[in-house]
Amino acid sequence: MGIMLAACAQEAGHEDNVNAQAFVDYMVAEHNFDRDQLMMLMREAKRKDSILKAIKRPAEKAKPWYEYRKIFLTPQSIAGGVDFWDKNAKALSDAEKKYGVPAEMIVAIIGIETRYGGNMGGYRVLDALATLAFDYPRRAKFFTKELENYLILTRDQDIDPTTLKGSYAGAMGYGQFMPSSYRAYAVDFNGDGHVDIWTDTEDAIGSVANYFAKHGWLPLEPVVVLTNPRPNADMTVVNDSLDLKWTVGELAEKGFPTTAQVAPDMPANVFSLETEQGKQYWIGLNNFWVITRYNRSRLYAMAAYDLAQEIVKARGGRS
Repeated sequence: MGIMLAACAQEAGHEDNVNAQAFVDYMVAEHNFDRDQLMMLMREAKRKDSILKAIKRPAEKAKPWYEYRKIFLTPQSIAGGVDFWDKNAKALSDAEKKYGVPAEMIVAIIGIETRYGGNMGGYRVLDALATLAFDYPRRAKFFTKELENYLILTRDQDIDPTTLKGSYAGAMGYGQFMPSSYRAYAVDFNGDGHVDIWTDTEDAIGSVANYFAKHGWLPLEPVVVLTNPRPNADMTVVNDSLDLKWTVGELAEKGFPTTAQVAPDMPANVFSLETEQGKQYWIGLNNFWVITRYNRSRLYAMAAYDLAQEIVKARGGRS
């Protein structure tokens, strides 16, 4: 009996939850939603203990770069990138022309996020967002806002909000956009009247490219350059921030000369990565910072950049 009650509790709807009721009041007043329909939706939005467990799971001990890289740069991920590029060559070329973001960078992001659409998440987005909005106080404000965005986007796109699936945190589609990112950056790249990042690779490709462009990607600019610190280099600035707090010239003065020609007035930061041979030092430029807007992690950004380069190599330079 206890097991059955526990199962019922974790699958309960949210119609009796006071935070959900306040949310319904807000959505009716602010966005003119129908109260009865929203209350039915709150009943339908199930509380999932598996989602709460997943978000509370302690982040695994940070892996050194050489281990982290191996997760994302595998023969399968590189071959999958070549295949995805070949199948979507026109959309990728069009997106590169329109947004200035290299095709390989778009492909790499989709590869890292969902294995080229092979794993977009198995949770109903409605359950994920409602559970985290109403049953997880620590991030309630963020996920309540995402639920608001989700209901607006499903209404705008005429999608049944109970049908879409995503990650345990409610990230959706090929590029794993949160609802707020969808509303801000997702595009109808093929002009069919729907912004579909779940089944339409053209929209997914255009949306990732637009996200990068809107965050300031500079076409044809480098992403990172190696640096070999001088013996007297100021090591306090290494890994001090993801933000571009310095310029290339200032970092050279601090003992971090670049190994390639880049303009001294370029905004930059300096970071280290743990290789099997020891620490490697890099200067991150504007476009590296843009990749960290997608996922605020140096390791993620470097993995995406490296995967992009490996996919280009594997394709043998075909455009």
